[in-house]
Amino acid sequence: MVLRSTAATVKAARILLVDDNRSGLLARRAVLEELGYSTEGASDGATALTMFGKQQFDLVVTDFRMPDMDGVELISKLRAMKPELPVILISGFVEALGLSEQTTGANTVIMKSSNEVQHLVRSANRLLRLPKKPAASERVFGRAKRKASSQ
Repeated sequence: MVLRSTAATVKAARILLVDDNRSGLLARRAVLEELGYSTEGASDGATALTMFGKQQFDLVVTDFRMPDMDGVELISKLRAMKPELPVILISGFVEALGLSEQTTGANTVIMKSSNEVQHLVRSANRLLRLPKKPAASERVFGRAKRKASSQ
């Protein structure tokens, strides 16, 4: 498998990786750094929020199941700080828990599987290349709000 990045358009992108599983964190870091991204890692949501408050990140990739603060709660707190921030949520429980872009606030939800790396690379490249858009949950809420105000 050859990993490719649109390095010219995302060369300086900084990614915050959040996962309490050290192996998962290191594996994702290796893949994304090989593509030319700059990464920082956090082993829990509280550390991620502290890092996010002190540094500029272009993308956050977070695991769902972590102690003290799950990925959805982290996404909610990050969105309060920077609503346009692209976020990828990764979980082994996507289908079992009904995790989706609409239910989590993430721009992309990826199932842990043998295809995870390919999906992560594709999603990171896409989210960092495209103009920033609100998360799916914000787009749905915004439409409902506009519809209600026009009636």
